[in-house]
Amino acid sequence: MNIVCLDLEGVLVPEIWIAFAEATGIPELKRTTRDEPDYDKLMNYRLDILREHGLGLKEIQDTIATIDPLPGAKAFLDELRSLTQVIIISDTFTQFAKPLMEKLGMPTIFCNTLEVAENGEITGFRMRCEQSKLTTVKALQSIGYDTIASGDSHNDLGMILNSKAGFLFKSTDAIKAEYPQLPAFEEYDELLEAIKKNLD
Repeated sequence: MNIVCLDLEGVLVPEIWIAFAEATGIPELKRTTRDEPDYDKLMNYRLDILREHGLGLKEIQDTIATIDPLPGAKAFLDELRSLTQVIIISDTFTQFAKPLMEKLGMPTIFCNTLEVAENGEITGFRMRCEQSKLTTVKALQSIGYDTIASGDSHNDLGMILNSKAGFLFKSTDAIKAEYPQLPAFEEYDELLEAIKKNLD
């Protein structure tokens, strides 16, 4: 029994923090998991910048409301979900993901949660579990699923490398060069065909 595990940002929707960096004119917020493998370090860096500029959850949610899925993402996901079970496994947060899930047809997503003060300041974050993507695919495997995984960043490599089949999608040249054994795709139809070949 197969289950496909997909990353969210950079794969199905634009990078939220990059969009927010552009909306606010704060280039430091463009740093993502493509650049920084240590997610705790990255998030604490982001929260420091938000505090410094007096920005909170509302401002980020206002930007997210303007974000649409990447062209072709919903059609890809709809077709994939007609063939097999799909879970989006993301290091984003429930407070960010909901409007994007609505635009994608409400697929299942496993993600994290933000700690938010009454005044809207983001004071911290709670990860669902350690190494959430790798831990999740291993848990799915432990209950009888074969996982097929795809993502674009450092934090996706655990689930990609530990799945029955794994693919890079819209990744960086540096990651592709570091993991030449992983098939790398840029178009949804290529990724869909590769996944189909690995479905039992």
